[in-house]
Amino acid sequence: MHEGHSGDERLRVDRRLHRASVSLGSAVRGPGCAPQSPEHPGAQRAEAFVRAFLKRSTPRLSQQAREDQLQRKAVVLEYFARRPPKEKRKRCRGLSARQRRGLRLFDVKPEQQRYNLFLPLHELWKQYIRDLCGGLKPDTQPQVIQAKLLKADLHGAVISVTKSKCPSYVGVTGILLQETKHVFKIITKEDRLKVIPKLNCVFAVETDGFVSYIYGSKFQLRSSERSAKKFKAKGAIDL
Repeated sequence: MHEGHSGDERLRVDRRLHRASVSLGSAVRGPGCAPQSPEHPGAQRAEAFVRAFLKRSTPRLSQQAREDQLQRKAVVLEYFARRPPKEKRKRCRGLSARQRRGLRLFDVKPEQQRYNLFLPLHELWKQYIRDLCGGLKPDTQPQVIQAKLLKADLHGAVISVTKSKCPSYVGVTGILLQETKHVFKIITKEDRLKVIPKLNCVFAVETDGFVSYIYGSKFQLRSSERSAKKFKAKGAIDL
């Protein structure tokens, strides 16, 4: 039953739309056009309906202006549903430095503070430096290796403190686990995690017989910042 009613209703709506479109064509014709044929029943009522609908839809326009706008223009009588506006996706913001410190994301757990666990990392670092320098040959200039090391990632390198204003730091040697802007975190052969400040310290990095020295006071940068920084050669640097 419902399908029969819906089919009749759709037929009635189609007829009304057809009559409205026919009467609309006669409504927007110019004064010199021929009038609508009286053979169509209800043409006058459709024309009156269309004129009233246009008047309600465009109350600020006069009848003449309304006819000028609609003349020789196609008018869509169907209804198109508007698409819902797209929701703006919120960008996920990462954790701040304070939040990362509070969660202790970069802390090395005591059970993981073992020198032997990080020996494979050191082997990977040595291969990385060899590839970076194009192979460490005996005739390679030390200045070339030094320039590469200044911008290289030092995580996994074996570094030792050669000079420091704090005597207890001198002689500390181990694999570099973490580098921040101001400190090096080193795991020693005695399975001790040492935090060495860069300020007022000189570090030595040995790679296949080549020894390079790093002045920590001039090295207070994050590893990501060092890759884009230009270092200037200086003759003598104080602690």
